[in-house]
Amino acid sequence: MSQLHLKGIASLLVGTALIYLGDRVLGVKMELFSGFSTFNLAWALDIFFVPFMVGMIIAWIYGDEAHHSGKAFRFSQGISIIMWICYFPPLIVRSISYAKILFVTGTPEGSSLMPLGLWACFVVMTMTTAGMGEIFGEVIIKTFSKTSQAANKRNMPPSSIEEPKL
Repeated sequence: MSQLHLKGIASLLVGTALIYLGDRVLGVKMELFSGFSTFNLAWALDIFFVPFMVGMIIAWIYGDEAHHSGKAFRFSQGISIIMWICYFPPLIVRSISYAKILFVTGTPEGSSLMPLGLWACFVVMTMTTAGMGEIFGEVIIKTFSKTSQAANKRNMPPSSIEEPKL
């Protein structure tokens, strides 16, 4: 297995762990519905902020080497595989959590399990937010890598800079 594949697996596992950790730290169970009290600040952070940060971290783990070496995997439409990797952590964590409540623990008193269609809508929102974080992370990586490459060229002695060959 190549180093790029290992970075992809590592970024998927780290992203999944961070989404799960965000759920536990914020104390949010997105799958449960308790009326309007469900939609509070912690819930919004869990839906929007945590996946955005996970998308950025996935871009940083997987994307840094892929973009510097020019070996980023791309599908026929030009969509980077990093984009697909960042979609899976929210889907994995949310699916396991929904199944756990449905089949193992049951719903606590005063709340109900969110209908599957509404739950799917929120899962798509978290996946999209992770995708936006990945895009933002890629832009930052490319911006800083270009800045650092330009700074390195400025700091090189003139004898080490190659002249363009015509």
